Amino acid sequence: MKRITSPVLFPLFAAACFGFLGVAMGAFGAHVLRPRLAAALYENVQTAVFYQFVHALALFALGVLGAAGWRHRALSLAAGLWTGGVIAFCGSLYAYAFTQWWPLVWVTPLGGILLLAGWASFGLGVMRADGASAAGTR
Repeated sequence: MKRITSPVLFPLFAAACFGFLGVAMGAFGAHVLRPRLAAALYENVQTAVFYQFVHALALFALGVLGAAGWRHRALSLAAGLWTGGVIAFCGSLYAYAFTQWWPLVWVTPLGGILLLAGWASFGLGVMRADGASAAGTR
């Protein structure tokens, strides 16, 4: 049996956390926030839930690729960038919907940049990863 290493566990754990919180925020938004928020603020919550789920699935895919032996530093970097991006992008959208504290709108684009950088890193990592490599350092 193949030993599952940390580059596999991190994206899978992050995927599980973001998936769980995405379901929770989606339900909370639909049942609690929708009747209480302005339409634009509720739309922010929906956008955050969508991006959170997309990146939870992307992190899951990274974990599966890692378990299959695809290793490259860029893939590990993608996991970190996506995690930071979800926290900054989605977190700022949620927080703004709850508080309407305007400085939070400056965090959202930073999170978007992290998400984009994660996709670029993922692409680079896939192009350079060696599916047969067990070292994880290529």
